[in-house]
Amino acid sequence: IIFILAGVASLVIKGGPLYGIDFAGGANVQIKFDKPVSDTEIKTALADVKLPGLSIQQIGSAKDSEYLLRITDTGSTDSLRATIAKTLEERLPQATAQIQRTEIVGPKVGADLRSQAIEALFYASLLICIYISGRFEHRWVVAGIMAITLAGGLYLLGQIGVPRGWLVLAATTITCIVCLRLKLVYALGAVVGLIHDIAVTIGILSLLNIEIDLIIIAAILTIIGYSLNDTIIVFDRIRENLRGKKYPTFSETINRSINQTLSRTILTSGTTAVVTVALFFLGGSIIHNFA
Repeated sequence: IIFILAGVASLVIKGGPLYGIDFAGGANVQIKFDKPVSDTEIKTALADVKLPGLSIQQIGSAKDSEYLLRITDTGSTDSLRATIAKTLEERLPQATAQIQRTEIVGPKVGADLRSQAIEALFYASLLICIYISGRFEHRWVVAGIMAITLAGGLYLLGQIGVPRGWLVLAATTITCIVCLRLKLVYALGAVVGLIHDIAVTIGILSLLNIEIDLIIIAAILTIIGYSLNDTIIVFDRIRENLRGKKYPTFSETINRSINQTLSRTILTSGTTAVVTVALFFLGGSIIHNFA
C-alpha cells in the first residue's frame, strides 16, 4: 500500500508517467567521449543549437564519459547527427565525441505505440481471466462471453474516437466488477494480483524517473508472466487441498497452500533475481532499465 500510494502521488505530481521517445516522440542521441566531460559542459556547448527540450543523462559511471541526449522535437537523423557532431567538435576540442546511436520517433507514431502498449496489457489480463476461470472453476463459457463482450465494446468505442487509455482503464475496472458479480473468484484474485504488481512497478519507475518505453513494456509483460505463473501454482495447490478437505476452513486452506508452495516460489524468484542483477550491472545501458 505504501509503495502504491507513493507511486500514485509521484505520477500525479509529475502529470503521468515519464514516456521515452517510443511513446512521446523525439530523438535519443547516445554519445561517448574519449576523455571525461561533464554534462554541464555538453549543455553549454549545445546551448546555441536548436535542440528543443534538450536533456542530458549520464550512462554508466563517470569514467565512461557516455551520455544520452534526449530531444523532444527534431528533423532528420542525418542532419541531427551532423549538427551535434560538428558543434561538439568545435566547442569541446579537448575531448573527441563519438555518436554511437541515434533514434528518432514522430509524435503520431509515439502516441499510437502508447495506445497499443496499453491495449496489450489489457488483453493479456483478459485472456488470463478466461484461462483461470476455465481451468480452476470450469466456467469457460461465462468467461468467454465476458471477454468477447469487453473486447467488442472496447473495439467499438475505439472506432468512434474515445481515447484508448481511458477505455482500457474503464474496461479493467469493469472486468473486476464482472468477475465479482459472476463469482469468478479465482480470476478476480489473479487480476487484482496483476494490478498490484503493475501498480508497484510503474510507481517505482516514476519515483526513480525512469522513462517508460517499449523495452519497459516488455519488462512489465514479463513480470505479468512470472506473476501469473506463481499464481497458478498456488491456485493449483489450493484446489488440491480443497478436494481432499484437509483443513477445516477456507482461510487455513489458502494459508497452508501458500506455505506449501513457498519454497518453490523463493527458489524460482531467487534464481531469476540472480540473472536480473547480473543484467542490471553487466548488461549495458540498453538492457539496464529492462533488468
